[in-house]
Amino acid sequence: MGSLWSEGHSSPILCVGASPGPEGLIASGAEGGEVTVWTQEGAIVGRLALHGQEDVTSAVFSPAGSAHLYVSHGDTVSVLDPRNLKGPAEDFQGAGEEEINALALNETGSALAVADDSGAVRILEIPGGKVCRSLRRHTNICSSVAFRPHRPNNLVSVGLDMQVILWGLQKTRPLWTLNLQDVAEEEGDHQQRPGQLFNPPLAHCASVSSCGNVLGCAAEDGRVHLMRIGSGSKLEQQGAIKAHTQGASQAHFIRFFSHPYWVVTGGNDGHVALWDLSKHPVVAPEGKTQAAAPQRRKGKSSSRRREQAQEKSKQRAEREEAGGDDEAAAKEQEEKSGAKLSISHGDKVNWLCPAVLKGEPSVIVADQSSNLTVYPLSQL
Repeated sequence: MGSLWSEGHSSPILCVGASPGPEGLIASGAEGGEVTVWTQEGAIVGRLALHGQEDVTSAVFSPAGSAHLYVSHGDTVSVLDPRNLKGPAEDFQGAGEEEINALALNETGSALAVADDSGAVRILEIPGGKVCRSLRRHTNICSSVAFRPHRPNNLVSVGLDMQVILWGLQKTRPLWTLNLQDVAEEEGDHQQRPGQLFNPPLAHCASVSSCGNVLGCAAEDGRVHLMRIGSGSKLEQQGAIKAHTQGASQAHFIRFFSHPYWVVTGGNDGHVALWDLSKHPVVAPEGKTQAAAPQRRKGKSSSRRREQAQEKSKQRAEREEAGGDDEAAAKEQEEKSGAKLSISHGDKVNWLCPAVLKGEPSVIVADQSSNLTVYPLSQL
């Protein structure tokens, strides 16, 4: 089903990026400082080994076209000419405080967000690479960043502290913060079965729909957590889909389908899945919805805590009585936003890149190997 792109790397591929336009190029970065640029047919345009041989963790093209490719390695961002890979045209050394994990460009290509191991997010002016903003709120590694389409002053960051943060860049402070651990604990009260263990929802990958109103976050608990952003950039609704049986490493909204709520996910279970979220309660809230979790919690009185504990015990007992009904309802909800395509790739997914290749909707998969695999999505 998938076609293999080989001989571009000698070590595991960590990231993939696609440039815009019908003749757009594909770039991949691997361990040991390897960068390869491909045509849409999978032919190699050029290869480069970056000085220092540090792992290439992110590769993004300028939205204006294929003229500039930005890659992160160590604490440096290198600017490359993808059609002439002789060496960096420019290096932004020290762009990250520590090793960089992810890059994101805004819609005009005038700002580059850099997420690193210190938990900091820096905004660099393009061209030039001057640091114009430093965003500090994560208490652990910041793993992914994404600009919000149509809202140039909004940026999403997620991290291994299980925090999802929407930033207002004008005042360099969070507009809101959602702790996925709190969400998981609240959901666990009525979803967890005896003896069941869940991985903590460490956040690995953030993506925003092309309309700018729905945020997806792939997490270690196997879920893709969903958030709807309303007027005033407020968090209106949150929920999730159980996408993978092991950690979900990747989630990307697709910009070339019939509506903006298609998302492709990949996980440590070796599966790649395509989802239509247009009927999910977070996206289409007219059905049964779950209110957004409070972003900040105030202290509760002991009497209030007792009341809540008694209420939860009562609800749990009622649910155990009607457990079958709950499971049926959960199954019905999952079918509404179930996977429209599930691919057993067979290896842990490092990166997914949706792209239109020679007119065919596709997803490019990087795994633990030194090859890329391309799966068509055109049967939908």
